Amino acid sequence: MTNKTDHDSLAKPSVQVLERMFILIDVLASREEAVSLKEISEKTGLHPSTTHRILNDLAIGRFVDRPESGSYRLGMRFLELGNLVKGRLSVREAALGPMRALHKQIHQPVNLSVRQGDEIVYVERAYSERSGMQVVRAIGGHAPLHLTSNGKLFLAADDPQRVRAYAMRTGLAGNTHNSITQLHALEQELSKARQYGIARDNEELELGVRCMAAGIYDDQGKLVAGLSISAPADRLDEGWLPKLQQAAHDISASLGFSGDRRRDL
Repeated sequence: MTNKTDHDSLAKPSVQVLERMFILIDVLASREEAVSLKEISEKTGLHPSTTHRILNDLAIGRFVDRPESGSYRLGMRFLELGNLVKGRLSVREAALGPMRALHKQIHQPVNLSVRQGDEIVYVERAYSERSGMQVVRAIGGHAPLHLTSNGKLFLAADDPQRVRAYAMRTGLAGNTHNSITQLHALEQELSKARQYGIARDNEELELGVRCMAAGIYDDQGKLVAGLSISAPADRLDEGWLPKLQQAAHDISASLGFSGDRRRDL
């Protein structure tokens, strides 16, 4: 029977090889162009023969490419695996934790929305049935883009021609006396959304309800969802905005976004 010491002695070489492999991959990942064996060896502190042996093993699995003799770069296998991971990422799943955490901080409903044509569709929410007065959006509910904070984020991501086309299609119909129903006013509102990275609904969809929203972005920097807080008009707290932006940023980061869309107001 193999004892614990035997297991440890067998495991250490394998762990050491893995550690060295990860170090080599990090060096290759830090450079866009191919890196010479000599430079890789110097940066990692590994002997050239050890470096060469591990890189050759990685090349067999297509994790490393050799564009020319003596130089290496990351291989296509990483792209294939990255696409698999990306395909499994769900905005909704990534958002649930941060949404619940944000709700615990502000004690108001938090909504996740995506664009579907000319409307926003609510796909997830975080709220408490025990809370007092609150504004809860039904999952699956929808609303015109120009009347919602999340919808304005998506319109702000469109070019002016697309915004004008949206206005022509929809007629910018309003729900309340606060609704934006003129293209010029909408364009001004969208300009502010682009500048600050957030958007608002000032009792435009429903009287007595105000909202603020921040965008969620994927690894390509594309706006894929909006995160919003809805509250009775007299209870919406501007102090919630940094918390909302941080939650949206955390969700974006989990989707592979590496930039920062937050703005100081």
